[in-house]
Amino acid sequence: MAGRARFDFIHFMHYVHLPENQKDFPSLWVDFPNKYFDPEKGYSLYQRYLSELVLADKLGFDAIVVNEHHNTAYSMMPAPNLIAASLIPQVRNAKICVWGTPPNLEYPNRLAEEYAMLDVLSQGRLEVAFPLGTGMEYWANPINPSTARARYRESIDIILQAWTQDGPTKYYGDFYTYRYLNPWPRPVQKPHPPCYIVGTGSPETIDLAAQLGFGYASVFVTKSRARELNEKLRRTAAEHGHHISPEQLPLQVITYVAETEQKARDEGIDHIRYFFEDALRTTPTFLAPPGYLSVEQLKMRAALADKLHGKFDFDNVNESFFVAVGTADQVVAQLEQWGEQMGTNHFVMLAAPGNMPNWKVVKNLNLIAQDVIPRVRVGAAYERRVAAE
Repeated sequence: MAGRARFDFIHFMHYVHLPENQKDFPSLWVDFPNKYFDPEKGYSLYQRYLSELVLADKLGFDAIVVNEHHNTAYSMMPAPNLIAASLIPQVRNAKICVWGTPPNLEYPNRLAEEYAMLDVLSQGRLEVAFPLGTGMEYWANPINPSTARARYRESIDIILQAWTQDGPTKYYGDFYTYRYLNPWPRPVQKPHPPCYIVGTGSPETIDLAAQLGFGYASVFVTKSRARELNEKLRRTAAEHGHHISPEQLPLQVITYVAETEQKARDEGIDHIRYFFEDALRTTPTFLAPPGYLSVEQLKMRAALADKLHGKFDFDNVNESFFVAVGTADQVVAQLEQWGEQMGTNHFVMLAAPGNMPNWKVVKNLNLIAQDVIPRVRVGAAYERRVAAE
């Protein structure tokens, strides 16, 4: 695990005040009735969730991470740039990571401008990830899923051109045409804010990250698959003349720390269960609309269907995915092991999983900050000294 270990806190801002009969609905995505959203309760949740993100900054986390989803109780962030903007005056040190808005669901010039605004407002602390978007997003937006990947690539090209070339410039594509691509403002960071691709291992997204020299965050894939993806990215990026650093390989870890392993399991597992059984619950139809996946990828996703999106067995999830529930000693050991295996020093802590109440999130963040982060960083520094000698 080379270099200084980096720790992010990611929040999904679930809407947790679900009706008693919520399990009667096959999906909490796309068609779950929005009559169940109570604005007053939503206001309280926003205030609470924002305070948790601000707390992570005060505790010394390196970055806070927000993201985007639509038509779902899974997330109250259909516009993560608004959340990021509201956090910038309160978050003094941490990076602001919008991971992120699917660029193919937006006008890319507008997204380039919004990100540039956030970079200026934060004095160069913005990081950006470009997800393709879940299959569910394509039921919520009037975009043909069969054109998603081509539109996605074109959108990223436009954003990079807007950030790096003096305008006005021109762009003539299959989906977008700009006679005057001339965004104001432009980002502080040169040539542009650090960028990542977020995905679940599709060859197309790995190849794109490699071509552009972007980082890559694999989400909701097994440990073994995540390791394969990191190795492929490093190998393919080298073929394009890019070196992928350990920090460019964020590793998302569902984390809960407590005084004993049993207490961590007692306090944490039910909320992780909610995350998988309820927050992620959707249908195969919504998950993979026609044209969204290749046949090969459709078969791979089907193989994971029992582990995600509605079914839960903690031992199975704990074995398959990056889940660290236990004492600080146990979590430190797991992170060091996974960092070495994955070739990363960048950990994205999902430390507020599911319907976890505020007191547990605050406890979890404090224990991670006090007893986990410093020890992992000391271990990484020791390894660097040994390697130098």
